[in-house]
Amino acid sequence: MNARPIAGGRMPEGGDRPRRRFADQLRGEGIFYLLVLPFALLTAIFGLWPIILSVQVSFTASATALRPDPQWVGFANYASVLADELFRASLWRTLFYTALAVAANLAFALAAALLLDSKLLPRGNMAFRLVLFLPVVTPDVAGYVVWRWLFDHSFGAVNAALDLLGLPLFGGLTSVATATPSILIAELWHHAGFYMVIFLANLAIRDPALEEAAKVDGAGAWARFWHVILPQLRPAIVINLVYATIQFLKTFTVVVVMTKGGPAESTTFVSYLAYQYFDQARYGEATAMATILFGIVILLSLLAYALGERGRT
Repeated sequence: MNARPIAGGRMPEGGDRPRRRFADQLRGEGIFYLLVLPFALLTAIFGLWPIILSVQVSFTASATALRPDPQWVGFANYASVLADELFRASLWRTLFYTALAVAANLAFALAAALLLDSKLLPRGNMAFRLVLFLPVVTPDVAGYVVWRWLFDHSFGAVNAALDLLGLPLFGGLTSVATATPSILIAELWHHAGFYMVIFLANLAIRDPALEEAAKVDGAGAWARFWHVILPQLRPAIVINLVYATIQFLKTFTVVVVMTKGGPAESTTFVSYLAYQYFDQARYGEATAMATILFGIVILLSLLAYALGERGRT
């Protein structure tokens, strides 16, 4: 039935409501995009543009890479890097460390989130949350300097305590066997609180009725966690998995502060090796390494996202 115009040729007020809602929606979206635009521009200028320049430099000769008219060498830098035993070793070392660090950080963060969400701690557990999250906002260099002192083989607090107790000393940063675990502990201290917050946010919106139903059906604590709670945490798991993979693939600051890639190159990851090559004016090879690492980051992030989406279907 067609709406009839009222006196003066105007449509009934109800007929204008959809158009008003649409106009209000457009106005609201316009404000949103206006607020987001500066951040998008900053991301493009300081995020995407350096990546584009880095990829461009990777196709040029190192001697002319920074000139206005560099010499193009095609994939020669990539061929040189892939044939470099140092790079291949650092790449496998980076992938192994990333897998180890992601597993350790997410396991610790999930355990901490479940503990804070449980009834084992008092309701006012904000102090516990603050203690676990505070390292995230602590400047990473300052934190890693403290950890370097703690793990110092001769003067560190860890070995001082072990010596006082009559226990064997910890190799710390001077031993190939303990250098990687040492920086892993330092990075877990610095990053795990962030992943914990993501898990806590997901736990806060889960459906408690499902757990109650499982409990009524006789499911134990482990069964409820594995079959009820964990599936509801899939969004947080995917987010943390992608972010942590990116974070640890580009591990750099902790190496610079604590180990300088040693001992015996046991903590020389791709980012640090690229830094060394750049410091030697081998710009083409350094940016080729960075581009390869960036490609691996994208591929692994897409894989983690695809696995998360597959799990939802």
